[in-house]
Order: sequence, then C-alpha cells, then structure tokens
Amino acid sequence: MRYALRTLLAPLAVALLLFSPTYLHAEGDTPGSIFDSLSTFGKSLGLGAQEQPRFLKPDDAFIFSAEIQDPNTLVARWDVADNYYLYRKRFSFKLIDASGIELQPFRAPQGKMKEDENFGEMEVYFNEAVVTLPLTRDNLASTPIKLEASYQGCAEDGFCYPPMTRTVDLILPTAAASTADSTTDTPVFVPEQDRIAQALAGDGRLLTILSFFGIGLLLAFTPCVLPMMPILSSIIVGQGEQVTTRRAFSLSLTYVLAMALTYTVAGVMAGMFGQNLQVMFQNPWIIGGFSLLFVALALSMFGFYELQMPSAIQSRLDAISRKQAGGNLVGAGIMGLLSALIVGPCVAAPLAGILIYIGMSGDAVFGGLSLFVLSLGMGAPLLLFGTSAGKLLPKLGDWMNSIKAVFGVMLLGLAIWMLERVASAQITMFLWAILLVGTAVYLGALTRLEINATGWQKLWKGMGLVMLFYGAIVMLGASSGGRDVLQPLQGTSLLGSSSSAGQHLSFKRIKSLADLQSEVQNASNNNRAVMLDFYADWCVDCKIMEKRTFTDTTVQQALDNVLLLQADVTPNDEIDQALLKQFGLFGPPAILFFGTDGNEIKSHRVIGFMTADEFASHVNDAL
Repeated sequence: MRYALRTLLAPLAVALLLFSPTYLHAEGDTPGSIFDSLSTFGKSLGLGAQEQPRFLKPDDAFIFSAEIQDPNTLVARWDVADNYYLYRKRFSFKLIDASGIELQPFRAPQGKMKEDENFGEMEVYFNEAVVTLPLTRDNLASTPIKLEASYQGCAEDGFCYPPMTRTVDLILPTAAASTADSTTDTPVFVPEQDRIAQALAGDGRLLTILSFFGIGLLLAFTPCVLPMMPILSSIIVGQGEQVTTRRAFSLSLTYVLAMALTYTVAGVMAGMFGQNLQVMFQNPWIIGGFSLLFVALALSMFGFYELQMPSAIQSRLDAISRKQAGGNLVGAGIMGLLSALIVGPCVAAPLAGILIYIGMSGDAVFGGLSLFVLSLGMGAPLLLFGTSAGKLLPKLGDWMNSIKAVFGVMLLGLAIWMLERVASAQITMFLWAILLVGTAVYLGALTRLEINATGWQKLWKGMGLVMLFYGAIVMLGASSGGRDVLQPLQGTSLLGSSSSAGQHLSFKRIKSLADLQSEVQNASNNNRAVMLDFYADWCVDCKIMEKRTFTDTTVQQALDNVLLLQADVTPNDEIDQALLKQFGLFGPPAILFFGTDGNEIKSHRVIGFMTADEFASHVNDAL
C-alpha cells in the first residue's frame, strides 16, 4: 500500500518542485518556500531516500552581459555553467528606445550539434556563447539604448528552463558618417585572429587544417623561427664525416616533431588555462644559460676545446656538446623542445586565433591539431634545410672545418640575438661589434695576400675588410649611445641632437588594470583616444615594431593626438598576467585602441607585427 501511494504521489511532488518559485523566479527565495514544504512532504512519503537534484538559478546557470564593440556593433555574451547549454535557435534580440538605430541579423560561431531529448537535434553552446550584433544607424549621435535579449537553455541531465528575457542599458557612442550608412552587404572589419577563430568554428575543418599548414610555411620565415636553422645545422654538422642524407633526415624530422609537439602542448595550455608556457622560459637566467650553451657549441665548432682548453674542461664540454647536439635522436629532440620554448615565443595572429577558439569552445583536440599542423608548416623548411645539409656538406678535407666555422659564427650570432632580450642595447651592440671584427680577422682582413692568391682568397679578404669596417662603426655607435646594430649611428651624438628628435614614440608606462582605467578615463574626459601597447624585452616582434614601425613619420602623424600607453609585461608577474587576462590576451605583441568614449575598439586589435604603412592605415581606420 505504501509503495502504491509513493508511486501515485511522486509525479505530483516532482511537478510541484519544478514549478516552485525556487526555479521559476531567481529572486525572492524565502525560508518558507514551497521547496521546503515539498521537501518535508516528500520525506513523509519516503521520497527522501533519493534526494532530487537542485539546479542552478537561471542567472547563475547563464550569466548574461552585453557591451559595445564599436559605434556600429554590439556584443552579447553568456558565461554558461558546467553541464549546462544554450540553444542557438532560441536567441532573439531587439532594441528599445533606439530611434534611428536598427539591429541586423546576428552573427555567432558555430555551436555543437546535440541530440536533445526535448527538441531533437539542436545546435547548442557550452561554456560560453558570444553573439555579434551589427547595427545600421541614421542617428549618428551618442544615444542611450536598451538591448533586450531572449534565450533558453537546459541542464545536461534533462531539466530545461523556460525562455528568459534580460535587458541591458547601453550608451552607443557617436558614429562616423562614413560608417553609419553600412548595410548587411558592407563588410565589417574583423581582426585576423578573430577571423581565424571563426574559420575554426566553421564546417570546412579539413580545408582549415590544410590552410594552417600554409600559414605555418609563411611563419617559418619570421624572426621567431629563422634562428632555429643554425641550431638544427649545428646538430647536423655535429655528425662530422659520418653524416648521411638519411641520417640528416632522421635528425631533422626528430627536431621538427619535438618542436611541433612543444608548440601544440604550450598552445593548448594557453588556450584552456590562459597560461603561456613559453613565457615561463623567458627568465634572464634561462636565456643566459641557453646563450652560453650556444657559445659552447660554437667554440667546439672552431676546435678550441682540443687546442686551448685543459683536458678536464675539454672532456666535460665535449661531452655536453655531443650529448646535446652530437647527432643522436634524443639530443635532437631535446634541442627541438628547448628551441620552441625559448627561441620563438612570439604570439602571431594565427596562433592567437587558434588559442581564442580553444578558449571559447573548449575543443582542445581540434585546436591542438590545428596548432600541430601549423607547427609542421613552420618546420617544413627546417626539415628540407636539414636534410639537404646531409647531402650538400662535404665529407672530407679542410672544407669541413670551414663549414663548421661558418655555423660556429651563426651560433655566436644566435647567442647574442637571444641576449638582446635581457641585456642592454649597448652591451649587445658591443658583442655584435666583437663578433664582426673577429669574423673579419678569421676571413683574413688583416692578413697580407700572396701574389698568387686565388680569387676565393681575395673574395674572403674583401668580405673581411667590409665586416671589419662595419664592426668598427657598430662599436663606435655603441659607445655613443646607439641602440640598433642595423643603424648603429642613428640617434647618437655623432650625428647631432637633431637626428634623434622624433625618432621614437614616447609611451607612458602603466602596470596594472587600475592604472589603465585611470589613464583611459582621464583621456576620455579630454576627448582623446588611447593606444595601449603590450611589450616585453623577450618579444622579438615588439622590438621590430619599435624600430621599424613606431619610428615612421606617417605612423607618428596618425597618432599625433592619441595618448600612448605601454604595458611592459617582461616580468610576467601576477599583475602582468591579470592585465593580459582582462583583455583575453596570451602575450605580446598586442596593441589595443580605446575611443574618446573610453571603450575599447575591439574590432581593431593588432596581434603580431605590422608594417608602418599598414599600421598607419589601421590607426586612421580605427580612430
């Protein structure tokens, strides 16, 4: 009898539970709610043995927010709790009290297909949903508006919430006339990293994967990847006379695969947890130690260990050299791993796009596969270069010593290039000058030619004299305040004070988010836009932008009335990480723009290197 009574009353208890104020009304919970009474009633019926799960309140399960991306674009965002999801088809939006402003069809990344027990197969969003809302405007003035968003979601174990509607008050900034008449057919500027993230979320995944291999090929010739060539070369040359094409291919493939796997793991970690593993290895002690390793390998290429070092030190250094770069596959793999972590930590737009996709979708498998293919594209020229070395390098005679000396010079240059991240410009310029002068002496710049000297000997002597002369100029520039080895006399007292005027942008350094908000607010009060540059000493592209882009007069004119802020995230401490995380960044280089209203113009973020002409046009378009 008791069992029959429980069977009849259980559906009634569950129905009362689901339609109680606890679930249908997020606000106004009281101790004497229906849920409490129902719980007591259920226990009296013996239903307490299996306690019903308590679901989150609607506004806790789906945290809704909206913001202004630019004068013609709104962004709606939901933070979705674990084991909950939103339906794409249940999204709808409308503007209230917005005369002269109309919403266009919304844009959203592709969700995941789910077989829903209530509605069948549906496209849903887990973890986060971001919807872009384009606007058309006849009213160009700054206008307060209300955005009304309707949506519906469910819990994984079957409970669905009724449709919900939330309203957000926004102040739409003034729109430029050139952009106010845009229609749905007018292309909206989307940053490259966002376009890549959207492409990853599309249907053509195979085509996307193949395109990342091509992007990787292009990235292989950037300053963040090119330095890996002398490292791989030293591994191949370390085989000496025993190197073969097959052996060179095996070593190169091991190096490239280790590099690709490291990039993949580091990228997936950055996308899922917001921590860039590569940045952790930009510590001055680690950089200095790696530079010393390159110096040790370079000296072994010149044969100094056998000729000038004591036997005990010679044996130790020779053992280290052979272990790390002596040609075995384990050594090649270790060097590939370290190279990916230490030599090339730059964040390019394709890498940022993949990380954004991983962070938004949580799809680490597809994101990691994209990163792996991208890394293989970056490593393809290295593989070709390394394999050909085994076929082209001579096996016998003094030629081998000359080849080893060339790669020794390349390794020394790589060591100095790495030290530029942690040492002052004057110190590294002195080191470059010493390397140039030393190489010039090695080439015979100070050696008298015999009467019957060959054409090659004359060529080497001529190259040596050029390097000796340039090395002297670099040393002179370093002692006079120069900072750029490619333009050693620029900005020095040797050319007069006028040469340095207006050569570099003047940034105001900020550290924390509070500093930034204060500066942006002050600039907004004075009707000024703001540019924020994320910089680090170990960021190669940051320094190239500083030397080539920010010194251009066209760029400086475009930024004439803009407040220039710079966040130096070299220490990568908690404050730096919090500032990067606030804007969803994984590391430098990154440049953000804030309009005169104090809001970030997200559609015009810059990730990675940009030439002076491109950047000037980009600034004019953004501001």
